[in-house]
Amino acid sequence: MSQFVALWCAAVALACAILAVTRPAIVHALIWLVAALLSLAACFFALGASFAGAVQVLIYAGAIVAVFVFVVMTVDASPEALARERARLAEGWKRPAAAVAMVAMPLALGLASGAAQPVAGPEQSLGALLFGPWALAVEAASGLLLAALMGARHLGRRRRDG
Repeated sequence: MSQFVALWCAAVALACAILAVTRPAIVHALIWLVAALLSLAACFFALGASFAGAVQVLIYAGAIVAVFVFVVMTVDASPEALARERARLAEGWKRPAAAVAMVAMPLALGLASGAAQPVAGPEQSLGALLFGPWALAVEAASGLLLAALMGARHLGRRRRDG
């Protein structure tokens, strides 16, 4: 029964994630993102990983979404600004793709080396993974998140003409 609930929650999370990246309105995308994150937490709870579910709710559905709301509040989302940004990003996808590859490479190498073996309890294994062989990837991801936040703040500042 719990596996059926987990599959249902995973399907809902996938649908919500697709809607989050395809919605043109930023606020609607954020709402779908919260729904996807909460669905993933429900999936963790259904599979018996209550610590991972609690971390999912507290960190991702709470703190990370609060950061996104802060960024959305500071970004200029007028149609002119969005058109200007689309034109700017049409050629500028290579550097973010390289940054994502730099973050994904240690993760892939960690999976390939088998370093992700659980140690003991769920919280001990999570701590061992985050501060052990995955520390570089976690720090790179946090740096990338901080750079994205600062970039969004820089792009969202109001320009004073004249």
